[in-house]
Amino acid sequence: MSKIHIPEIMAPAGDSASYLAAVAAGADAIYVGLKHFSARMQATNFSISELAQLASLGRDRGTKTYVAMNTMVKPNDVESAGRLIDRLQKTVKPFALIVQDLAMLELAKQVGYSGELHLSTLANLSHPSGFDVAKKLGVKRIVIPRELNLDEVKMMADACPKDLDLEIFVHGALCHCVSGRCYWSSYLGGKSGLRGRCVQPCRRLYTQQKQDAQRLFSCTDLSLDVLTKPLLSMPKVTAWKIEGRKKGPHYVYYTVRAYQMLRDNPQDAQAKKAAQELLEQALGRPSSHSLFLPQRPFQPIRPGEETGSGRLVGEIKRDQKKLFFQPREPLNPGDVIRVGYEDLPGHRTLYIRRRVPKRGRMDIPFSKKPENNRIPVGTKIFLVDRREPELTKQIKELEGELALFPAPTSKESTFTPTWPKTASRAKVRPENIIVSHTLPKGRVHGKSAFWLERSTLSKLARALVNRSQWWLPPVIWPDEDKKIRSLIKEAVKKGAREFVLNAPWQAGFFEDRKNVTLVAGPFCNASNRLTLKIMKDLGCSSAIISPELPAEDIFDLAKNPPIPLGFVVKGLWPFGIARFLAESVRYEEPIKSPMHEVMFVRKHGQNNWLYPGWELDLTEEYKNLDRAGFKSFITMKEEWPRDVPRPKRTSTFNWKLKLL
Repeated sequence: MSKIHIPEIMAPAGDSASYLAAVAAGADAIYVGLKHFSARMQATNFSISELAQLASLGRDRGTKTYVAMNTMVKPNDVESAGRLIDRLQKTVKPFALIVQDLAMLELAKQVGYSGELHLSTLANLSHPSGFDVAKKLGVKRIVIPRELNLDEVKMMADACPKDLDLEIFVHGALCHCVSGRCYWSSYLGGKSGLRGRCVQPCRRLYTQQKQDAQRLFSCTDLSLDVLTKPLLSMPKVTAWKIEGRKKGPHYVYYTVRAYQMLRDNPQDAQAKKAAQELLEQALGRPSSHSLFLPQRPFQPIRPGEETGSGRLVGEIKRDQKKLFFQPREPLNPGDVIRVGYEDLPGHRTLYIRRRVPKRGRMDIPFSKKPENNRIPVGTKIFLVDRREPELTKQIKELEGELALFPAPTSKESTFTPTWPKTASRAKVRPENIIVSHTLPKGRVHGKSAFWLERSTLSKLARALVNRSQWWLPPVIWPDEDKKIRSLIKEAVKKGAREFVLNAPWQAGFFEDRKNVTLVAGPFCNASNRLTLKIMKDLGCSSAIISPELPAEDIFDLAKNPPIPLGFVVKGLWPFGIARFLAESVRYEEPIKSPMHEVMFVRKHGQNNWLYPGWELDLTEEYKNLDRAGFKSFITMKEEWPRDVPRPKRTSTFNWKLKLL
């Protein structure tokens, strides 16, 4: 093994008690969210004044504070986001900001923020060619995707340039879809994962064919535990991150201590065993190594098993009219239990007020909400947090120390962004563009566009290659980097001139832009003028904005954009894009949700695209969008699966909603 370096252990904190638990455990860094612009809005999160005190205590103990402002920024959010960064800079002085939206990078620069800028995994920088683009935008660290295996992490680390570092998730929840490439929650009701509001539809029960309902998309947690040893020989991987800003102090303390042991004692078998025992006590979900070992990838989805967080401690029983359970282990005051699952009857969280001995009896209190009392016999009870006396004592002592760090007076910010110039409004006839994975059958009524794939490129005549747009994939993995670069060169040689980027970092594939035109695609998630300005600086002549935005935001964005805009008006917009899939899920066949919504899965390259069983259709808004100045209208064309019933409905996505 080459020289061992010491990566920092990054702890999550969703409230003050968890922050102090991380300090007590000796975490090197703690990442938190504010009441706004946090991708974990379900966590308690922090006010500026509260965080200022905690960050001061952290600095005194040698613990860095990172603030996650990692949501998509809507058109009317820009000024408030800038003012919040300004107040953070003056009051909290965080060591780093973790961001998803490019606008946050620009706002931090305009405010004069002096800390580091880290790129969230939601930004989806997943391949080496994007590193230089991020570095030029002022990024110091990149949080790499959770789907990478060890060989791919090494590939990223070996390619990482000077003055840029990597951060890797070592423990915590896994989303089914790739971060930044999930629109599932948003598509089903306006609760956007990109805005920190995900309602986790992947955790629900689904059916395919005549099978019983199962959790076909619900992942176990990631736990690299003893597999972290090879990361110690990768100096560019400077931080090990623990997911869990919605978890309690017990989880935070135990996971931090476990990964400290694994980092500091890589050759000690006893330390490894002790660390694994601590992780078992942390009350997370069932866990796996997921795809991390390339020679032994583990499927992180077990449809027939439960994947709720916490440790199973009992099941609901009924005695006459009373519901109760008998715990498998003692429960103490301060412990927190969860009854059942969020999508099942009677789900709720309860706090233990008195000690309940092992095999003793605990009655479930009557709820004022009638639906909470309809708990089926056999419903499982989980211990999700607990307050051991020793940890509680340490937290209390640290709370006492907070008085030594009085909260500074938080002044309102008067910051106003510097806006980019508006693009010229020359009146041109809008283009209708049809993008497809397959060759067209019959006449195409509009401009052809194709996903960049060798099978398509090799079959098209040179004249059609030249006239068509070429769309890069929304997710490019490290081992695909050279292949995409080669495909682009082949396409240009064959006459291709217009390419659509579906992540800002894909601009790194185009060092020589003399003979090409770049367009920012809808998966760039551009949703405000500052982000559009950065896409322009990266070489894009226009941008296709995501259809996730509601009408009011779309028209606001169209008033004064720095580059011409396009919009996805029709076709199969995906719920999300995933790298793994349960073995029991069949491609191209209908899958039904508890609400009888139909979906299907189709494989494109290494990725699984999850599609709703009905199309997006905003063609009735064509005239309004045309009047607003949109220059191109996109149809995402997919062949309809033979076994999936044709729908009687379409969707307007969030057009008529208010995206929170």
